[in-house]
Amino acid sequence: MPNRALQSSLGASPPIGRPIRLLIVDDSAVARAVFTRMVGARPEFEIAATVGNADAALAFLAGAEVDIILLDIEMPGQDGLTALPALLEASRGARVLIVSSSAEEGAVATLRALTLGAADTLAKPGSSAFGGRFAEILAERLIRIGHAPASAPGKPAPPAPLPRFATRALTSGRVACVAIGASTGGLHALSDLLRSLPASFAAPILITQHLPPSFMSFFAAQIAEMSGRPTSVARNGMVLARGRILVAPGEGHMSVELSGGAPRVRITDQRVDSGCMPSVDPMFASAAEAFGAQTIGIILSGMGRDGLRGAERLAAVGADILVQSRDSSVVWGMPGAVALAGLASAVLPPFQIADLIARRDRAVA
Repeated sequence: MPNRALQSSLGASPPIGRPIRLLIVDDSAVARAVFTRMVGARPEFEIAATVGNADAALAFLAGAEVDIILLDIEMPGQDGLTALPALLEASRGARVLIVSSSAEEGAVATLRALTLGAADTLAKPGSSAFGGRFAEILAERLIRIGHAPASAPGKPAPPAPLPRFATRALTSGRVACVAIGASTGGLHALSDLLRSLPASFAAPILITQHLPPSFMSFFAAQIAEMSGRPTSVARNGMVLARGRILVAPGEGHMSVELSGGAPRVRITDQRVDSGCMPSVDPMFASAAEAFGAQTIGIILSGMGRDGLRGAERLAAVGADILVQSRDSSVVWGMPGAVALAGLASAVLPPFQIADLIARRDRAVA
Protein backbone atom coordinates (compact mmCIF):
# COMPACT_ATOMS: atom_id res chain seq x y z
CA MET A 1 0.00 0.00 0.00
CA PRO A 2 1.41 3.39 -0.86
CA ASN A 3 2.87 5.45 1.98
CA ARG A 4 5.95 7.48 2.78
CA ALA A 5 7.45 5.05 5.25
CA LEU A 6 8.79 2.13 3.24
CA GLN A 7 11.14 1.13 6.03
CA SER A 8 12.44 -2.28 6.98
CA SER A 9 10.37 -3.79 9.77
CA LEU A 10 8.95 -6.96 11.19
CA GLY A 11 7.52 -8.82 8.25
CA ALA A 12 9.36 -6.71 5.66
CA SER A 13 12.80 -8.31 5.54
CA PRO A 14 13.99 -10.33 2.52
CA PRO A 15 12.89 -13.95 2.65
CA ILE A 16 15.18 -16.75 3.76
CA GLY A 17 14.88 -20.42 2.93
CA ARG A 18 12.61 -21.40 0.06
CA PRO A 19 11.79 -18.89 -2.69
CA ILE A 20 8.46 -17.07 -2.84
CA ARG A 21 6.20 -18.92 -5.32
CA LEU A 22 4.40 -16.66 -7.78
CA LEU A 23 1.38 -17.12 -10.04
CA ILE A 24 1.13 -14.46 -12.78
CA VAL A 25 -2.39 -13.79 -14.09
CA ASP A 26 -2.53 -11.39 -17.04
CA ASP A 27 -4.26 -11.61 -20.41
CA SER A 28 -1.25 -10.01 -22.12
CA ALA A 29 1.40 -12.54 -23.19
CA VAL A 30 3.89 -9.67 -23.37
CA ALA A 31 3.18 -8.64 -19.76
CA ARG A 32 3.49 -12.24 -18.55
CA ALA A 33 6.82 -12.60 -20.30
CA VAL A 34 8.13 -9.28 -18.97
CA PHE A 35 7.13 -10.01 -15.37
CA THR A 36 8.72 -13.45 -15.65
CA ARG A 37 11.95 -11.93 -16.92
CA MET A 38 11.95 -9.26 -14.20
CA VAL A 39 11.67 -11.58 -11.21
CA GLY A 40 12.11 -15.13 -12.48
CA ALA A 41 15.91 -15.04 -12.43
CA ARG A 42 16.10 -13.70 -8.88
CA PRO A 43 16.79 -16.33 -6.18
CA GLU A 44 14.04 -14.90 -3.94
CA PHE A 45 11.31 -15.98 -6.37
CA GLU A 46 9.99 -19.01 -8.19
CA ILE A 47 7.48 -18.67 -11.04
CA ALA A 48 4.92 -21.42 -10.38
CA ALA A 49 2.85 -20.62 -13.48
CA THR A 50 1.71 -17.87 -15.82
CA VAL A 51 -1.89 -17.87 -17.08
CA GLY A 52 -4.01 -15.58 -19.22
CA ASN A 53 -7.29 -15.40 -17.30
CA ALA A 54 -8.96 -15.95 -13.95
CA ASP A 55 -10.52 -19.30 -14.89
CA ALA A 56 -7.09 -20.71 -15.73
CA ALA A 57 -5.74 -19.35 -12.44
CA LEU A 58 -8.53 -21.05 -10.48
CA ALA A 59 -7.86 -24.33 -12.31
CA PHE A 60 -4.15 -24.12 -11.47
CA LEU A 61 -4.80 -23.30 -7.81
CA ALA A 62 -7.00 -26.37 -7.46
CA GLY A 63 -3.86 -28.48 -7.49
CA ALA A 64 -1.00 -26.18 -6.53
CA GLU A 65 0.15 -23.85 -3.75
CA VAL A 66 1.55 -20.37 -4.29
CA ASP A 67 2.52 -17.49 -2.02
CA ILE A 68 1.60 -14.49 -4.19
CA ILE A 69 -0.73 -13.99 -7.15
CA LEU A 70 0.17 -11.12 -9.51
CA LEU A 71 -3.25 -10.18 -10.84
CA ASP A 72 -4.31 -7.84 -13.65
CA ILE A 73 -7.69 -6.10 -13.35
CA GLU A 74 -8.77 -5.67 -16.95
CA MET A 75 -9.07 -9.13 -18.50
CA PRO A 76 -11.61 -10.82 -20.79
CA GLY A 77 -14.19 -12.98 -19.06
CA GLN A 78 -13.94 -12.46 -15.33
CA ASP A 79 -12.08 -9.24 -14.58
CA GLY A 80 -9.55 -9.25 -11.75
CA LEU A 81 -11.77 -7.54 -9.19
CA THR A 82 -14.67 -9.93 -9.82
CA ALA A 83 -12.35 -12.92 -9.55
CA LEU A 84 -10.39 -11.68 -6.52
CA PRO A 85 -12.54 -13.23 -3.74
CA ALA A 86 -12.61 -16.61 -5.51
CA LEU A 87 -8.85 -16.52 -6.08
CA LEU A 88 -8.21 -15.75 -2.41
CA GLU A 89 -10.42 -18.66 -1.36
CA ALA A 90 -8.96 -21.09 -3.90
CA SER A 91 -5.37 -20.20 -3.01
CA ARG A 92 -5.81 -21.09 0.66
CA GLY A 93 -3.68 -18.28 2.06
CA ALA A 94 -1.87 -16.67 -0.90
CA ARG A 95 -1.57 -12.89 -1.04
CA VAL A 96 -2.68 -10.94 -4.11
CA LEU A 97 -0.65 -8.11 -5.65
CA ILE A 98 -2.71 -6.18 -8.17
CA VAL A 99 -0.47 -5.09 -11.08
CA SER A 100 -2.65 -3.18 -13.51
CA SER A 101 -2.89 0.02 -15.52
CA SER A 102 -6.13 0.59 -13.54
CA ALA A 103 -4.21 0.67 -10.26
CA GLU A 104 -3.29 4.34 -10.40
CA GLU A 105 -2.96 6.26 -7.15
CA GLY A 106 -6.43 7.42 -6.13
CA ALA A 107 -8.26 5.13 -8.56
CA VAL A 108 -11.54 3.67 -7.32
CA ALA A 109 -10.49 0.24 -8.62
CA THR A 110 -7.35 0.34 -6.46
CA LEU A 111 -9.23 1.02 -3.25
CA ARG A 112 -11.85 -1.56 -4.17
CA ALA A 113 -9.13 -4.18 -4.66
CA LEU A 114 -7.58 -3.40 -1.29
CA THR A 115 -10.97 -3.61 0.41
CA LEU A 116 -11.69 -6.97 -1.24
CA GLY A 117 -8.49 -8.38 0.22
CA ALA A 118 -5.59 -7.54 -2.10
CA ALA A 119 -2.37 -7.13 -0.14
CA ASP A 120 -1.05 -4.30 -2.29
CA THR A 121 -1.38 -2.63 -5.69
CA LEU A 122 1.08 -1.43 -8.29
CA ALA A 123 0.34 0.59 -11.42
CA LYS A 124 1.55 -1.17 -14.56
CA PRO A 125 3.68 1.15 -16.67
CA GLY A 126 3.18 1.59 -20.40
CA SER A 127 4.79 -1.02 -22.63
CA SER A 128 7.66 1.34 -23.41
CA ALA A 129 8.32 1.90 -19.68
CA PHE A 130 8.75 -1.74 -18.62
CA GLY A 131 12.07 -2.41 -16.94
CA GLY A 132 14.40 -0.14 -15.02
CA ARG A 133 13.06 1.12 -11.72
CA PHE A 134 9.72 -0.70 -12.13
CA ALA A 135 11.47 -4.08 -11.86
CA GLU A 136 13.06 -2.99 -8.57
CA ILE A 137 9.74 -1.72 -7.20
CA LEU A 138 7.97 -4.93 -8.21
CA ALA A 139 10.59 -7.06 -6.43
CA GLU A 140 10.40 -4.84 -3.33
CA ARG A 141 6.61 -5.22 -3.15
CA LEU A 142 6.81 -8.99 -3.55
CA ILE A 143 9.48 -9.34 -0.87
CA ARG A 144 7.46 -7.12 1.46
CA ILE A 145 4.39 -9.35 1.08
CA GLY A 146 6.50 -12.48 1.46
CA HIS A 147 5.41 -16.07 1.99
CA ALA A 148 1.81 -17.08 2.52
CA PRO A 149 0.80 -18.35 5.98
CA ALA A 150 1.45 -22.08 6.27
CA SER A 151 -2.12 -22.87 7.33
CA ALA A 152 -3.12 -25.19 4.51
CA PRO A 153 -2.12 -28.85 4.14
CA GLY A 154 0.95 -29.27 2.01
CA LYS A 155 2.52 -25.90 2.70
CA PRO A 156 6.27 -26.51 2.57
CA ALA A 157 7.39 -24.42 5.53
CA PRO A 158 5.69 -23.27 8.74
CA PRO A 159 6.15 -19.68 9.87
CA ALA A 160 8.94 -18.88 12.28
CA PRO A 161 7.96 -19.38 15.92
CA LEU A 162 6.28 -16.35 17.42
CA PRO A 163 8.61 -14.62 19.90
CA ARG A 164 7.41 -14.58 23.48
CA PHE A 165 5.74 -11.40 24.67
CA ALA A 166 3.66 -10.35 27.63
CA THR A 167 0.18 -8.85 27.42
CA ARG A 168 -1.31 -6.23 29.71
CA ALA A 169 -4.51 -6.83 31.65
CA LEU A 170 -7.70 -5.77 29.91
CA THR A 171 -9.61 -2.94 31.50
CA SER A 172 -13.37 -2.31 31.71
CA GLY A 173 -15.79 0.57 31.80
CA ARG A 174 -17.18 3.08 29.33
CA VAL A 175 -15.51 3.47 25.93
CA ALA A 176 -15.21 7.14 24.97
CA CYS A 177 -13.23 6.70 21.74
CA VAL A 178 -11.78 3.99 19.50
CA ALA A 179 -8.60 4.92 17.59
CA ILE A 180 -7.44 2.57 14.83
CA GLY A 181 -4.10 2.60 12.99
CA ALA A 182 -3.33 0.54 9.88
CA SER A 183 -1.16 0.34 6.78
CA THR A 184 -0.39 -2.48 4.30
CA GLY A 185 -3.24 -4.99 4.44
CA GLY A 186 -5.22 -2.69 6.68
CA LEU A 187 -8.24 -2.11 4.45
CA HIS A 188 -9.27 -5.75 4.46
CA ALA A 189 -8.68 -5.92 8.21
CA LEU A 190 -10.76 -2.76 8.71
CA SER A 191 -13.55 -4.33 6.69
CA ASP A 192 -13.57 -7.44 8.90
CA LEU A 193 -13.48 -5.36 12.08
CA LEU A 194 -16.10 -2.75 11.20
CA ARG A 195 -18.55 -5.23 9.67
CA SER A 196 -18.33 -7.26 12.91
CA LEU A 197 -18.92 -4.29 15.21
CA PRO A 198 -22.60 -4.12 16.27
CA ALA A 199 -24.66 -1.11 15.23
CA SER A 200 -25.39 -0.46 18.90
CA PHE A 201 -21.75 0.49 19.53
CA ALA A 202 -21.82 4.29 19.39
CA ALA A 203 -18.44 5.62 20.57
CA PRO A 204 -16.70 7.79 17.96
CA ILE A 205 -14.12 5.97 15.85
CA LEU A 206 -10.91 7.53 14.51
CA ILE A 207 -8.93 5.85 11.72
CA THR A 208 -5.43 6.63 10.53
CA GLN A 209 -4.66 4.55 7.44
CA HIS A 210 -1.45 5.06 5.47
CA LEU A 211 -2.78 6.35 2.14
CA PRO A 212 -1.94 9.33 -0.06
CA PRO A 213 -4.30 12.35 -0.07
CA SER A 214 -5.80 11.35 -3.44
CA PHE A 215 -7.28 8.20 -1.88
CA MET A 216 -8.97 9.71 1.14
CA SER A 217 -12.41 10.66 -0.20
CA PHE A 218 -12.76 7.20 -1.77
CA PHE A 219 -11.47 5.61 1.43
CA ALA A 220 -14.04 7.44 3.58
CA ALA A 221 -16.82 6.32 1.20
CA GLN A 222 -15.64 2.70 1.45
CA ILE A 223 -15.51 2.90 5.25
CA ALA A 224 -19.06 4.28 5.32
CA GLU A 225 -20.25 1.44 3.09
CA MET A 226 -18.59 -1.35 5.05
CA SER A 227 -19.45 0.03 8.52
CA GLY A 228 -22.94 1.47 7.95
CA ARG A 229 -21.83 4.58 9.85
CA PRO A 230 -21.47 8.17 8.63
CA THR A 231 -17.82 8.73 7.77
CA SER A 232 -15.86 11.85 6.88
CA VAL A 233 -12.30 12.88 6.17
CA ALA A 234 -11.32 14.81 9.31
CA ARG A 235 -10.94 18.59 9.24
CA ASN A 236 -9.74 21.03 11.88
CA GLY A 237 -12.36 21.75 14.51
CA MET A 238 -14.71 18.84 13.74
CA VAL A 239 -16.43 17.47 16.86
CA LEU A 240 -16.08 13.77 17.61
CA ALA A 241 -19.73 12.67 17.46
CA ARG A 242 -21.22 9.43 18.71
CA GLY A 243 -21.82 6.89 15.98
CA ARG A 244 -19.50 8.66 13.53
CA ILE A 245 -16.16 7.72 11.97
CA LEU A 246 -13.44 10.23 11.09
CA VAL A 247 -10.43 9.31 8.94
CA ALA A 248 -7.13 11.17 8.91
CA PRO A 249 -6.46 13.24 5.79
CA GLY A 250 -3.54 12.13 3.67
CA GLU A 251 -1.67 15.38 4.15
CA GLY A 252 -1.90 15.69 7.95
CA HIS A 253 -1.93 13.88 11.28
CA MET A 254 -5.29 13.60 13.06
CA SER A 255 -5.16 14.53 16.75
CA VAL A 256 -7.82 15.16 19.39
CA GLU A 257 -8.05 18.12 21.75
CA LEU A 258 -10.69 19.16 24.29
CA SER A 259 -12.05 22.57 23.32
CA GLY A 260 -15.07 24.20 24.91
CA GLY A 261 -15.81 20.98 26.76
CA ALA A 262 -16.03 18.93 23.56
CA PRO A 263 -13.43 16.70 21.89
CA ARG A 264 -12.45 18.19 18.53
CA VAL A 265 -10.11 17.29 15.69
CA ARG A 266 -6.81 19.06 15.28
CA ILE A 267 -4.85 18.46 12.07
CA THR A 268 -1.08 18.88 12.29
CA ASP A 269 1.81 18.29 9.91
CA GLN A 270 4.82 18.02 12.22
CA ARG A 271 7.54 15.48 11.49
CA VAL A 272 7.20 12.27 13.50
CA ASP A 273 9.69 9.53 14.32
CA SER A 274 8.05 6.99 12.00
CA GLY A 275 8.23 9.35 9.02
CA CYS A 276 4.63 8.51 8.11
CA MET A 277 2.06 11.01 6.88
CA PRO A 278 -0.51 10.58 8.29
CA SER A 279 0.88 8.94 11.42
CA VAL A 280 -0.86 6.83 14.04
CA ASP A 281 1.35 8.15 16.86
CA PRO A 282 -0.20 11.66 17.23
CA MET A 283 -3.70 10.17 17.13
CA PHE A 284 -2.93 7.65 19.88
CA ALA A 285 -1.01 10.13 22.04
CA SER A 286 -3.70 12.82 21.86
CA ALA A 287 -6.52 10.31 22.51
CA ALA A 288 -4.64 9.15 25.61
CA GLU A 289 -4.48 12.78 26.78
CA ALA A 290 -8.15 13.48 26.04
CA PHE A 291 -9.84 10.24 27.11
CA GLY A 292 -7.36 8.32 29.26
CA ALA A 293 -8.32 4.72 30.01
CA GLN A 294 -11.65 5.21 28.21
CA THR A 295 -9.73 5.00 24.92
CA ILE A 296 -9.31 1.77 22.99
CA GLY A 297 -6.33 1.78 20.63
CA ILE A 298 -6.19 -0.76 17.79
CA ILE A 299 -3.22 -1.61 15.57
CA LEU A 300 -4.00 -3.54 12.38
CA SER A 301 -1.81 -4.99 9.63
CA GLY A 302 0.94 -2.67 8.45
CA MET A 303 4.59 -2.25 7.62
CA GLY A 304 6.91 -0.36 9.94
CA ARG A 305 6.58 0.71 13.57
CA ASP A 306 4.13 3.60 13.35
CA GLY A 307 1.85 3.58 16.38
CA LEU A 308 4.47 2.24 18.81
CA ARG A 309 5.21 5.63 20.42
CA GLY A 310 1.52 6.48 20.68
CA ALA A 311 0.80 3.03 22.13
CA GLU A 312 3.30 3.76 24.89
CA ARG A 313 1.23 6.83 25.81
CA LEU A 314 -2.00 4.84 25.76
CA ALA A 315 -0.49 2.16 28.00
CA ALA A 316 0.71 4.82 30.43
CA VAL A 317 -2.88 5.99 31.04
CA GLY A 318 -4.23 2.44 31.35
CA ALA A 319 -6.01 2.24 27.98
CA ASP A 320 -6.56 -1.08 26.21
CA ILE A 321 -4.44 -1.67 23.10
CA LEU A 322 -5.76 -4.40 20.81
CA VAL A 323 -3.39 -5.79 18.19
CA GLN A 324 -4.10 -7.83 15.07
CA SER A 325 -2.69 -11.36 15.19
CA ARG A 326 0.22 -12.35 12.99
CA ASP A 327 -1.66 -15.09 11.11
CA SER A 328 -4.42 -12.69 10.07
CA SER A 329 -2.06 -9.84 9.09
CA VAL A 330 -0.59 -9.25 5.64
CA VAL A 331 2.42 -7.61 7.33
CA TRP A 332 2.92 -7.97 11.11
CA GLY A 333 5.23 -4.96 11.36
CA MET A 334 3.10 -2.36 13.17
CA PRO A 335 1.09 -4.83 15.26
CA GLY A 336 4.19 -6.92 15.97
CA ALA A 337 6.17 -3.91 17.19
CA VAL A 338 3.46 -3.07 19.74
CA ALA A 339 2.97 -6.69 20.83
CA LEU A 340 6.67 -7.42 21.22
CA ALA A 341 7.08 -4.25 23.30
CA GLY A 342 4.63 -5.75 25.81
CA LEU A 343 2.03 -3.02 25.22
CA ALA A 344 -0.83 -5.11 23.82
CA SER A 345 -3.83 -6.04 25.94
CA ALA A 346 -4.90 -8.71 23.43
CA VAL A 347 -3.64 -10.09 20.09
CA LEU A 348 -6.55 -11.25 17.93
CA PRO A 349 -7.97 -11.40 14.39
CA PRO A 350 -10.03 -8.30 13.48
CA PHE A 351 -13.47 -9.90 13.96
CA GLN A 352 -12.48 -11.01 17.47
CA ILE A 353 -11.23 -7.51 18.24
CA ALA A 354 -14.72 -6.26 17.33
CA ASP A 355 -16.28 -8.89 19.59
CA LEU A 356 -14.06 -7.86 22.51
CA ILE A 357 -15.04 -4.20 22.08
CA ALA A 358 -18.72 -5.12 21.85
CA ARG A 359 -18.56 -7.21 25.05
CA ARG A 360 -16.94 -4.36 26.97
CA ASP A 361 -19.60 -1.98 25.67
CA ARG A 362 -22.45 -4.32 26.65
CA ALA A 363 -21.03 -4.74 30.15
CA VAL A 364 -21.63 -1.04 30.94
CA ALA A 365 -24.90 -0.63 29.04
